[in-house]
Amino acid sequence: MSTTPSDPLATLGSLPGVPDAVDSVRKAVDRVYGHRVMRRRSNEVTAEAALRGSRGSAALAGADWNLEEVRRRTDFSGEAEARTVGAALRLTAEAGQLLSIWRQSPLRVLARLHLVAAGGAAPDDAVGRPRLAGETVDEPLIEGLLPSADEVAGRLEGLSRLVIAGTTAPALVTAAVVHGELLALRPFGSHNGLVARTAERIVLIGSGLDPKSICPAEVGHAEQGRAAYVAAFEGYTAGTPEGLAAWIAHCGRSVELGVRESTAVCEALQRGAA
Repeated sequence: MSTTPSDPLATLGSLPGVPDAVDSVRKAVDRVYGHRVMRRRSNEVTAEAALRGSRGSAALAGADWNLEEVRRRTDFSGEAEARTVGAALRLTAEAGQLLSIWRQSPLRVLARLHLVAAGGAAPDDAVGRPRLAGETVDEPLIEGLLPSADEVAGRLEGLSRLVIAGTTAPALVTAAVVHGELLALRPFGSHNGLVARTAERIVLIGSGLDPKSICPAEVGHAEQGRAAYVAAFEGYTAGTPEGLAAWIAHCGRSVELGVRESTAVCEALQRGAA
């Protein structure tokens, strides 16, 4: 597909600094995929990346648990933080099951993700659908102007059309835009950050950049900190070329930090096997 007005994401790939971020991410991902452990034990790396990514996403949502606590815990039905961690774990597990549906119907996937995240914690008629006029949103990290229900519906439809039509934009760019748009819209009454970061994961996997899901961007988002995450997101909502480029670069750095985490896992597995 050529770069035309019908492929608006492709133009973002040429913003100042974005090509360098894309190239840096590609090289980092290639390095971890080339690790010798990946030839024999990639499933273990994938499982560990899923756990660590879930922990990172939950941390951004206000449940900053130690990794070993997440690993040890079996009951996530108690206090609010436990429910948040449980939601993050469920979403990560669900992501890989939705790749083919995402390409055909991203809105169905988003509805499913919210249903999985809510886990029965929200009123039944509010789960798995965009919010209606007058409904509130529980999203403590992301503040600012909340788009109207009509605007949400229109922009979700536009995002869906972009995904279905396909794009020549690099996977990092597409993932960053999907993530940022869902954060900006906060289309559901709850769990929007968790859903947005899971959608980013789905794009990175489905694009072929990270097919084994071993480069958890959620780890990097959490490692850079909530303040940096919000500041970068404000660049996205500003809509300026500089702001958009900064958000894409932030997402790229998050992927690279996720790569670093999984590289450390590979090294640990290799030492254990020696």
